[in-house]
Amino acid sequence: MKLDILAFGAHPDDVELGCSGTIAKEISLGKKVGIIDLTRGELGTRGSVAIRNEEAAKASQILGVTVRRNLDMRDGFFVNDEEHQIKIIEMIRNYQPEIVLCNAITDRHIDHGKGSKLVSDACFLSGLRQIKTVFNDEAQEAWRPKVVYHYIQWQNIEPDFVVDISEFIDQKMESVMAYSSQFYDPKSNEPVTPIASKNFLDSIKYRAQDLGRLVGVEFAEGFTTERYLAVNRLGDLK
Repeated sequence: MKLDILAFGAHPDDVELGCSGTIAKEISLGKKVGIIDLTRGELGTRGSVAIRNEEAAKASQILGVTVRRNLDMRDGFFVNDEEHQIKIIEMIRNYQPEIVLCNAITDRHIDHGKGSKLVSDACFLSGLRQIKTVFNDEAQEAWRPKVVYHYIQWQNIEPDFVVDISEFIDQKMESVMAYSSQFYDPKSNEPVTPIASKNFLDSIKYRAQDLGRLVGVEFAEGFTTERYLAVNRLGDLK
């Protein structure tokens, strides 16, 4: 199954927080998008693995993604080594995306930066023919995505470009709130964490609104790149 875009997140809800508006927009334009979660988020203070599995399925339905998988890496303890790179390579070669979206290059949670580098390295290695992989009992062909973009999470990283998601902000917020165990709920008796505060919930929409303000639209999501962006002509720029 070939996908146009494959989005990776260290934890279920990373993708929704970072780039779900962009994903919803691309799907509305006919693109096929998949999500790969590296871990189950089992070290999270709130909720449980079972609950987060259900929440991820609900969020996927809200966004309309074609496929979602979890690689069952250890939350907090996965590393950027051959074993973990091969798991990512198998996904890249299986779905052959043109575009890969992944975690912020650096962030408050250590898994975000680790996941970012792990996926980026695997995207490069996936294009090397001498690395042999087998998935579902079939030998895989080498495949390297055309581009890797990193979404923004906790830290206010300056983006290299932004995507107008003005028509998809409600869908983004709905997909985020599918993870009801994780975010602000005044009726919850669970411990308050940094991402379970009302301030954090408000900041999701505020960041999108502020990035939109800076480029003259209502809401936007920001990304960083691994190489220069190129356009055919100046008129392609907004």
